[in-house]
Order: sequence, then C-alpha cells, then structure tokens
Amino acid sequence: MRKLGRPSDQRKAMLRGLVTSLIWNGKIETTMMRAKETQRIAEKLITKAIRQYDNTVEVEKTIDGTKTKVTNDSPAKLAARRMIISYLYNVPEAKLEKESKYDYRKRTGDVNMPVVEKLFREIAPKYAQRAKDKGQGGGYSRIIKKGPRRGDAAEVVILELV
Repeated sequence: MRKLGRPSDQRKAMLRGLVTSLIWNGKIETTMMRAKETQRIAEKLITKAIRQYDNTVEVEKTIDGTKTKVTNDSPAKLAARRMIISYLYNVPEAKLEKESKYDYRKRTGDVNMPVVEKLFREIAPKYAQRAKDKGQGGGYSRIIKKGPRRGDAAEVVILELV
C-alpha cells in the first residue's frame, strides 16, 4: 500500500471517501497515485459483491398464524454486506427538487445504506453479466489521464467504473 504522504488514519479516511464517491457517482477526478490505490480497493469490494449479490435463502415464517415465505440474505451474503458496510461511508440519498420531507422519508425510509444497496442491486449484477459475456473477471474501472494540475503539476486522472 502506498503511503500517499499522509499519516495512516488520514490516508485510510481519504481512501474510504474516494471509494465511496466512486461507487456512488460512478466516476471521480483525482491524482494518479490516489486513483491507483482507490481502484485497487474498489475492485476488491465489487468482486466481493459480485460473488454474493444473488446468494439468498427462502425462509418460511409464521406471522399471526399465517405461514409466509420470506427471502433473506444467506449468511455468506450478510457477512460480505457487513464487511462492505464497515468500509464504505454512509451517503444519504439526495432530496429531489420540490420534494417534501414526508415524500423524502417515504422514498428513502426502507434503505439504510444507499451506497451498499447500489453496489449489490445495480453494480454487482451489471459486472457479473459483463464477466459472463466476456469470460473474464475484474477490470471494473479505468483510469483516463487529463494532464498535469496547474498548481503543483500533479498528474490528474479520471477514475470511472466501466
């Protein structure tokens, strides 16, 4: 792991923020060294989500004397989800323009960690299908060079999910 010129606590917090932003927004603009470290971590999290995103168990529950079938996460998926939750920051869902507090709570009330939900519901199935079509895993992101930054001439890049 690169040190990136920071103490370990600041470095870990910065990388957590960059990975969270990458997953939430789909692309970020940063320096080359930060992008390489962020890419390493993000690809590992995406791989973990791909392996577990469809791993569910059907359970029969009795509620008020009525038997109903409920779909739950398997223990392996729950462990992967908790590991990812422990790494990513919680980014609240943005409030839409002219949306009341009541409507916002109603729309976002059932989702506790929107970033993790996006990873498991949108990103993981997309890349699992891509891996099946191309016959290869990995390579979920790319780095596009923009050139040197004006102030300190650091190489600026765009890191985006493919």
